[in-house]
Order: sequence, then structure tokens, then C-alpha cells
Amino acid sequence: MKEKLESIKTRYEELTKELMDPAVMSDFNKVKKLSKEQSDLKEIVTKYEELCTCEKNIEEAKALVSDPEFKEMAELEIAENTEKLDTLNHELEILLIPKDENDGKNVIMEIRGAAGGDEANIFAGDLLRMYTYYAEKQGWKIEIDHQVEGASGGFAGVECTIKGENVYSKLKYESGAHRVQRVPVTETQGRVHTSTATVLVMPEVEDVDIDIKESDLKIDVYHSSGAGGQSVNTSNSAVRITHLPTNTVVTCQNERSQLKNKDKAMKLLKIKLYDRLEQEKEQAVGSERKSKIGTGDRSEKIRTYNYPQNRVTDHRIGFSIMALDRVMDGDLEPIIDALITEDLKRKLAGE
Repeated sequence: MKEKLESIKTRYEELTKELMDPAVMSDFNKVKKLSKEQSDLKEIVTKYEELCTCEKNIEEAKALVSDPEFKEMAELEIAENTEKLDTLNHELEILLIPKDENDGKNVIMEIRGAAGGDEANIFAGDLLRMYTYYAEKQGWKIEIDHQVEGASGGFAGVECTIKGENVYSKLKYESGAHRVQRVPVTETQGRVHTSTATVLVMPEVEDVDIDIKESDLKIDVYHSSGAGGQSVNTSNSAVRITHLPTNTVVTCQNERSQLKNKDKAMKLLKIKLYDRLEQEKEQAVGSERKSKIGTGDRSEKIRTYNYPQNRVTDHRIGFSIMALDRVMDGDLEPIIDALITEDLKRKLAGE
């Protein structure tokens, strides 16, 4: 690890010199790129320098242990620095784990009612509300791109964009089947039913190099409805694009302009096709995917929301919390923190 840390420190110093070069300073894009790389390395270099200071302090204190006058002070210095050294080594181990390049990105989220008819659609609406509240707590912005309302409430399907700082790093674990156990409002005999809704989280990617032929697209326009309000219903502003080779469908209706909706729909299509390619790559790897959290089969049951017992259980890590009411009000942090901790634990173990 020491060799790797020295290499990182050397690169950090090289970047500092490059960023002071007048030729580099005049190139905005290069400055932006190098500054980002330097920023990513700064915490590692800072902690490594602290580690080196601790090691130096320990060596100097050891040299004083044999002197009766300084023995007690030296032993205290060794104990304090050894404890700090252990902490720094652990922190650096975590920082050296390869980061997911998508962690800092915004996300596209799809929520769909699955098994359970009207109750599944109602639950899909509850999940959207939960993520909306969680986004607000994080200071993120959520925009509805398209929605199909359920006959009895909720949504048969809803797609949204969530923007903010490090959105994907926290929401990437949410893809999968979410199961609810409760008495539906339509149930007259008070029986608990089980329904499911699916969640799909995709990182927002810019300038994806995907070749999309015009002849492979079927583009439909129609009247917007729902979130757009009455003013968008006067023209065919909503856009639906179908990528025929993969049967991938995207819809956008939140903009008043048909052109803006088409541009956004094309962007969503690229994101979906990119995500599809990434999933195919991971499936080709096979067993490597099994140890990962959040990259499993999209139909995998990942979490159960049990209303009678006020309990939420994440099945991937065996984590339960008896606070379903707070979770549904957007207090997702305990669950997401547990998922991040387990993910780091598996990576540190080399899984």
C-alpha cells in the first residue's frame, strides 16, 4: 500500500505543477480535468502525509524510551500515534478502493406497479413519495418526466430525473423488486396482501457514444397530461420514442415544447441503451456480479415493507429496522448507510 500511496502523492505534486503552468491555465477544459483529478487525490494525500507524520513521531519517541526522564512521555506519544496510525491505515484502505465512476452523477429512476394490481400501483406511488421526501432531505431536485396514473391511485409507471450531489452513490442500491405487506384499502375483510413494485435506477450519462439510426426509431406525439397541467393539453407536446431493435420505449411530457420533450426523450433513450449494454457486460462476467450489491437481477426481491409490524427488511444484507413509518417519510439514511457499509466491507475482503 505504501508504494501505491507514494505514487499517488507524486502524481498529486505533478498536477500542482501542471496547474501552475501558464499554457495549461489558458485551457479551461484542461484546467477543469486536471483540477478534478487533483481534487480526487487530495484526501488520500492529506491522510498519507498524516500517516507519515505518525510513523516519524513513533520512531522519535522510541528513541527516548530508554531515557528514564522521558520514558513516560515517550510511551504516551507512542500509544497515541499508534492508535491514530491504525485509524489512518483503515481510512486509506477504504479510500484506495476503486470508486464507481458513476457515483457523482444524477440518476434516472423508474418505478412501476408490478404484481398486485391496483395495490401495486398505489405502492409505486408510495415509493415515489418516499424517494421525493428523501431527495428533499438530501437537497436534491426531482423532476417527473413521465407518468401513467393507476385507476385507484398511485402509478402504473412513473419516470423521474433526480439531480444533486452524489445522487447515484446513494440510490444505486435501490434497483430491484420492492415488496409490500399490508391490508389494502380495497380489502373488506382485513386480510394482509403482498404486492410488489419495481424500481430501476440508472446513472445520467453525457455524450454516450451509441450509434442510433433514425430508421430504428418510431416517434409518436400526443397530448400531454398529468404533471404538465392544463396549458400543455392544447397541443401534441408529449413525445414517445421506440427503439425498434431493442423495443426500448421512452416518453417525455413534462416540457411544454414538443422539441424540448423530443430532445429529453432522446437523451433518456441513450441512457437506457447505455444501461442495457452495461447490464449485458455484467451478465457476461457471471459469478462476479453475485457479490455486488445493487447490480443483481433487476427482478430480484431486494426489500420488504411490512406494515402490520412497522418493519422494513433489506434481504441482500439481512438488515431490518422497526421504523417503516419514518422510512416511508423519507428517512432512508439508516438503510442506505448499512448498504454502503456492507458494500465497502465486501470490497475490502476482495469479494
